[in-house]
Formats: sequence, structure tokens, C-alpha cells
Amino acid sequence: MADNGELRVSKEVNVVFSIFLLNQISNNYLSSLGITRRFHAMKSEWGFSKFISKKILCDPTKGYLVNDNCVIGAQVCVLNTTHAAIECLSLKNVDIPYKREWVIYNVSSLVNIWSSEEFEAGGYKWKVTLYPKGNGEATGRSVSIYLHFVGSETVKACYTIWIKNQVSNEHVKRTDTQWFSASVYNSGWLSLMELASFNDPTKKGFTANKRCLLDIEISVEAVAQ
Repeated sequence: MADNGELRVSKEVNVVFSIFLLNQISNNYLSSLGITRRFHAMKSEWGFSKFISKKILCDPTKGYLVNDNCVIGAQVCVLNTTHAAIECLSLKNVDIPYKREWVIYNVSSLVNIWSSEEFEAGGYKWKVTLYPKGNGEATGRSVSIYLHFVGSETVKACYTIWIKNQVSNEHVKRTDTQWFSASVYNSGWLSLMELASFNDPTKKGFTANKRCLLDIEISVEAVAQ
């Protein structure tokens, strides 16, 4: 908000905004109350002079500054006189991530693709697709997997996918954070793991007893409206 490079002398922008500071221990946000301010070339910066005390911020046991890193965010609604908010970004508290487990039987007999049912996480609908023989350029070489967003909103989600090893704790685990929308609705890995490892039921254990154990964890972190 301090960058006034695009604010001409005659241009004004009305904004409702809040500032957030993540408590990395409790996974909750310290937030300011939303205030309305007018930004223009002569006044291009607004903020809060007493958002948090320096003593609390610098105390690592309080959770705001961990390993010399802090996480900040903003909720911004741009307004004008003739329209409602153009875009609003809301950060969400993530207390308990959504978790889901599947047991996929006879996975080696699947011709091409396995799709989960639609499920709800963070107030939004999702589904997972698994390609046990690979997808696209990875066909015949690697297992491919994707998370699909089923909705018209724009949401930011952090997700972790596991394929469980049933004979040891050497699971395959991948984590990513992405923005999802109606136009960008899937994310995942073309090459999650090699087919040779996946299809070896005795040494690797990913398809022991002719089944695959698939887990997912999703946290919706922000919503743009």
C-alpha cells in the first residue's frame, strides 16, 4: 500500500482493509478491525501505529516470530462510488485441517483412473483423481495424482497427499499450496512416484493385499470474493 507508482495526482482509491499476523503456535491470526481509508498520490500509505507490542512480537514463545520469521496478511476490499467491492481477500483461521482416507481395492486392475466421490473441506467441495498407471507423459513410468476444486469461488488451499506404505513407515507424501478457481481447478503431481515402486507389493508395500491406502489433508487458507 506504500507503493504510489500507479497513483496519479487525480486518482483516488477507497479501500476497506485489515491486517493479520499469524500466530505460528496456535495457527490463529491477530487481526486489526477493518477500517476505510482513501489512498491517493498525496496519501498513499495507511496502517496501525500500535498493532502489536515489540516485546510480544519478539518473544518466540508467543508464536508471532518463530525462527526469525513472521507471517503477515491483509484483507482488502477496493470500493468506488458506483459499485460494491471489486475484490475482497479474506484470510481464514485454520484450527483443524480436514482429513480424509480411502482404501482403493484391486488398484492394479484399474484400467486408467480412479476418482473419489466429491467431499467437503473448509466449506468447499473437492475430489481426488489417481492414475495408477500414470497420466500424459508419465504414462507407464509414474503414478499421477490430482486434487480438483469443484466450485466457482477463488480459494487458496494447502493440501498434503499420502500414499501409505503398508509394511513400513516409508510413505510417499507431497504437500503444496495453490489458488483454485473455476478456471484453475486442479493441482497435483504428474510423477508422484515410480510405477516400479508402487506395483511391488512385497518390498515396497504400497499395493499390499491388492489395495492402496490414500490419505489427504486440506486447509483452506484464504478466499477471494
